[in-house]
Amino acid sequence: MSSDPTRPQPPPEWNPDAPTQQYPAGKPRPTFTPNDQYQPPPRQQPPPQYQPPPEQRPEQRYDPPTQQYDQQQYVGTPPGRASRQRRKRRRWPIVTGIFVIVLLLLAVAADRFACYEAENTMADKIQQNGLPVKPHVSIEGFPFLTQLAAKDFNDVVISASNVTEGSLTIASINATLHGMHLIDGYSGARIDTLNGTALITFGALATAGDIPSDIKLGPGADSNEIKASVDVPLLGNQSVTAQVTKTSASQFDVAVVNADGIESSILGNLANFKVNVPQLPAGMNIRSVAVTQQGVLITITGQNTTLTQS
Repeated sequence: MSSDPTRPQPPPEWNPDAPTQQYPAGKPRPTFTPNDQYQPPPRQQPPPQYQPPPEQRPEQRYDPPTQQYDQQQYVGTPPGRASRQRRKRRRWPIVTGIFVIVLLLLAVAADRFACYEAENTMADKIQQNGLPVKPHVSIEGFPFLTQLAAKDFNDVVISASNVTEGSLTIASINATLHGMHLIDGYSGARIDTLNGTALITFGALATAGDIPSDIKLGPGADSNEIKASVDVPLLGNQSVTAQVTKTSASQFDVAVVNADGIESSILGNLANFKVNVPQLPAGMNIRSVAVTQQGVLITITGQNTTLTQS
């Protein structure tokens, strides 16, 4: 029976005694070792699935609406003009500060001028009220215009030098008026309280009492005593003690209390004489008299007095 080459043949049966299969010459026979590990064949990736291409859309451009101007189209500020504007803005606070300072200086100048005029007017009124000389007046406190508007002044200081009336010369007068209130349309003033001092030197006291020139006056051992140094013939220089006493609101006495045997004819008017203080303004009165190193110090006081146009 002939075999059909196109028909599949059954596999030959394995025969252990069959000779070993021979490999063609030049082709190495595969060998295997125990350490070789099984390497699976590489896994093949499935072919990529079909992805349809993205839909192509026409590009849309945004065209902003064009603003129409009735007049000439706006053009940006030139750099030079912008820098000038910035400089103007920076200068504005400086100009404002200078303007404010000038206004303040003018206000202070106006306040001081008004105060000067008021002080001069008060000095005239005080002189018209009995003081032999025109004093210096100082209105304390700032600003003055607010006090003038209220017609009230807290403190007013009065001072005068070399006030002479008759034979008596007062070296200095200093007084402070507390609470001056203008009345009668600025023509007068009411004063709550005032206090001050007046100093009469020892030389002026000797002149007022017509004391002999060879008698020198000075402070005594007590605040109301005067020590007189008298040149007595044959006895030399002797000390005499005189006492100063207030006798009225405008007068005080000087009288010898210890002559140490010196005759009154040698002492002259020092034995006993009166001193009339010049009329003090605004109801001022003598409160006390004391002897100091400079002379006789008179304390002046007053309360609820009035300055009026005479």
